Amino acid sequence: MDYLYDGTFEGFLTCVYFHYYEEKASGIFPKDCYQSNILSECRELETDWEKANKVYEAIRDKISPLDLQRIYRVFLSSVDQKEIKMLHYIRLGFKEGAKVSLLHGNPITFDIQQAEKKVTVEVHRLYGLIRFSVLEGEILYSPIEPDHDILELIAEHFSDRYKSDPFIIHDKRRDKALIAKDGKWYLSEFYEEQVPELSKDEKKYRALWKKYFETIAIKERTNPRCQKTFMPVRYWKYLIEI
Repeated sequence: MDYLYDGTFEGFLTCVYFHYYEEKASGIFPKDCYQSNILSECRELETDWEKANKVYEAIRDKISPLDLQRIYRVFLSSVDQKEIKMLHYIRLGFKEGAKVSLLHGNPITFDIQQAEKKVTVEVHRLYGLIRFSVLEGEILYSPIEPDHDILELIAEHFSDRYKSDPFIIHDKRRDKALIAKDGKWYLSEFYEEQVPELSKDEKKYRALWKKYFETIAIKERTNPRCQKTFMPVRYWKYLIEI
């Protein structure tokens, strides 16, 4: 039986609950991108917060809080078939307990470790690659198109760093934004047409920043291959200095 859910973490946990207490899941898929076929049945599940909380607490208590965080990070990833990989990891965790994360040779654990690593690497890259522009109203704005759904994971870092400056980090790939002010933040749907105009001085600042970047560069030590390793080309679209 393929279970279909609403794309939320609680919806996924609801599917895990039904896997254990009703029919085993052959697959778990977001209902918006599921392609039905004649070889498998499917069932759409409504998110049940009570059932989801039971699974949440079971993962935390019977496996470990760190593995609960790991599973959530994988949920935020864009790896293929992440839901069934997470389900397999949860099943293994209920069997092995906290030592599941130490089973590096197990393909189930390996898949989860690799997925989590992709998310963690992108989070740390964006700490250094996000560039803000100044909009009307003195609001800082940065558009990004990350591979993974990482806005929540970078929220504390940037809201602490820019406590006195309101800012918007706009995930254009998912039409959502991290919006923060005075050290507090929230996530919201956000679209291109909602972005205010650039401030009058922003173009001047951009030109100065690009000039500064070109001036301090040492041509003889330029290493494009190394630059692409630490600043992958897919992120260059929103780097003002490039």
